[in-house]
Amino acid sequence: MPAKTRTLSEDIAYQPLSPMAEQARLEALRAYQVLDTPPEKAFDDLVSLASYICGTPTSMVTLLDSERQWFKARVGMKADSTPLEQAFCRYAMFSDTVFEIEDATQDPRFQNNPLVTADPNIRFYAGAPLLTPEGHPLGTICAIDTVPRRLDPQQREALRILAREVVAHLELRRARMQLIYEQQKLEELLRMTNDTAGSMNVGGGQSEIFVKQEHKLVRLKTVDIRYVEALGDYVNIYVGQDRYTVYSTMKELEAKLPAKEFARIHRKYIVRLDKIVAIESDAVIVEAVRGADRASGVMPVPIGNSYKANLLSRLNLI
Repeated sequence: MPAKTRTLSEDIAYQPLSPMAEQARLEALRAYQVLDTPPEKAFDDLVSLASYICGTPTSMVTLLDSERQWFKARVGMKADSTPLEQAFCRYAMFSDTVFEIEDATQDPRFQNNPLVTADPNIRFYAGAPLLTPEGHPLGTICAIDTVPRRLDPQQREALRILAREVVAHLELRRARMQLIYEQQKLEELLRMTNDTAGSMNVGGGQSEIFVKQEHKLVRLKTVDIRYVEALGDYVNIYVGQDRYTVYSTMKELEAKLPAKEFARIHRKYIVRLDKIVAIESDAVIVEAVRGADRASGVMPVPIGNSYKANLLSRLNLI
């Protein structure tokens, strides 16, 4: 069950979660994989905005683990973390609204806190809780000053909005990391698949290859490939009526194609030999896509001067 939020009035002492609820909260925090990561502009911008809106010299995005409060973003604060027992935010993150202390020296919960009696000499504190979509409190976005003050209703609402923005960025960050992880798994699967296929075709090249298209692997029979075209960091593979664009180099792809069946005819082109229907002075004519009337068309593919001799040596000339 997600942790239930509750309001802490000034006469209520800190009441930690039950062990089970705290474990669930910590697991939710760890799932974001954000603790001890470098600064990120999205979060830095939000604390700068919080400081501006609240008119305070200090603002932070705090995340509380089992031993400390760590600052994902901060302005006006030198330290990057403080012990958990000193954290104002351990109260604020359980509030269902902005938790505000006008003068910490007058509050019995904080008047002897080292953060009040020594640097950074906190007097004013206001923090809005960071709640996951499941209701787990992760920490706060807070504003701090060295002089007593009070927020007006518009500033409190703005701080609540910023708290929701922090969580939205955490969710986006996690989704982006998950996408990168899935892409890496797919690329590793592609590599293993083609390596396995390569080991079964030691004679040079493979009868089929797998190419990554969006979030899936597509199997292509090399007998169906007409030609390959280099395009910057990508290559286009022309198969029947389809074109597959993949992130690869011509050298990598050439090594995976059956050497006896394909020829490099240009730094930008590889053709399948049995798809060549004619050769002109500076181009090979390759069988093109069959139309609806089943008639077969042709398409010229340039020949590089340095590749022409090798190409001719591969053909049965009479």
